[in-house]
Amino acid sequence: MRTHGSCTICGLERLLPGRLDSHDGPICGPCAGITDDLACSRCGVEAEHYRRSICARCALRDDLTELLIIDAADPGTMTALVEGLCRDERPESVITWMRPAQMREILRRLAVGEISMSHEGIDGLGHGHRVTHLRGLLEHHGLLPERDAYLARFEHWLRVKFDAIGAAAVRQPVEQFATWHHLRRIRAISATGSSTRGPVHAAKQEITETIKFLDWLLQAHGRVASTCNQHDVDEWLIGGPTTRHSIRTFFVWALRARVNTTILINTRSARSSPTITQDQRIAWLRELLTGNSESLPYRIAGTLLLLYAQPIARIASHRTTDILLAPDGPYLALGTHPAPIPTPFADMLTEHLAQRPNLHAVRDGDSEWLFPGRTPGSHLHPNTIMNRLRTLGIDLLGARTTAIRTLVTEVPAPIVADMLGYSQQNAHRHAAEVAQPWAGYAAGPQTKGTQ
Repeated sequence: MRTHGSCTICGLERLLPGRLDSHDGPICGPCAGITDDLACSRCGVEAEHYRRSICARCALRDDLTELLIIDAADPGTMTALVEGLCRDERPESVITWMRPAQMREILRRLAVGEISMSHEGIDGLGHGHRVTHLRGLLEHHGLLPERDAYLARFEHWLRVKFDAIGAAAVRQPVEQFATWHHLRRIRAISATGSSTRGPVHAAKQEITETIKFLDWLLQAHGRVASTCNQHDVDEWLIGGPTTRHSIRTFFVWALRARVNTTILINTRSARSSPTITQDQRIAWLRELLTGNSESLPYRIAGTLLLLYAQPIARIASHRTTDILLAPDGPYLALGTHPAPIPTPFADMLTEHLAQRPNLHAVRDGDSEWLFPGRTPGSHLHPNTIMNRLRTLGIDLLGARTTAIRTLVTEVPAPIVADMLGYSQQNAHRHAAEVAQPWAGYAAGPQTKGTQ
């Protein structure tokens, strides 16, 4: 009863509730001999009657008007929110989202002004899925300014972390390190529009390990960051897991800040990167380009990994504007110079752009993201892509390593770096790993990119 489209008998665009044994395909009510009036008595649109004789969209509008507009402190703002919610492709999903009494109470308090229409006001409601969805809706419909969710959660995480530190001798250097080094750097990254997911994750680990070390240092030796010696650090590093080496960044900062200038922690030598064979890479590309073992969005994500050596976090955050059309064919904007898109993959991208999932959560059925997420205005979470490709059987790091190393055997490393968004240093390192003469190819100005 919810299927709309072209009737396979009369060809008209309308509700398709019927089936005939003698005819293959969905058909409209009149062609199926259904005499019931399927039109909504309010708006006249053919749709399943959700409440009495009206459709779900009209029922949603009634509910929202009663809840948000009648007693609204700012009727104009609430009317904009109602209009945005009523444009949802699936009004039934909005009704389900706002059905719990707790969610309805939040919306009521927002309407009457008990909760301020601000990020700070929404922060006070917690971080549950429904609240996250509400924030996304308010941002998407222009009622809240967009903000970096990873940065905001990191700032909240820092406050909680600082408050949990008992000793002032531990808290002070940790707070200075976290604020002056990590928070300032992540805010600068956010200001450029780049994703802060990876930097936030790394910062949390380094701050957490620093707290563990300074707690141990105080309890075991009665010393603090400024009086710590090399023997203390060596004892700590030898006696535990490799994650303890994350304190190195703290002491690099401590040297610059003149908190402690005596500690030296060498960088850890990276293990050899895992790889897959080129035959395995080609087999996976063939499966993703022509097979049906996964849905189209994840086949495209896997192809971006295997063909262009893109990290999953970057794949998730690609925008539709990254696909560029030119007289000689489509290109993909990954670095300073766009990369050409081969024909089989170009056809997949065209099909995907025409039917991206999760557009029901987006105003006017459009989204800037190549992979829209379920929360309005957001892209698909990298972990979602990661889990789907791993379940499929792809070795993610091995696939990416083999892809970049294959490319630098065919094209000079500086050109690969510019096209794929890699740093020159990283591209040359991969070229050196496979001992290519291209490693000596003259590069242009050193650029920062994917590490």
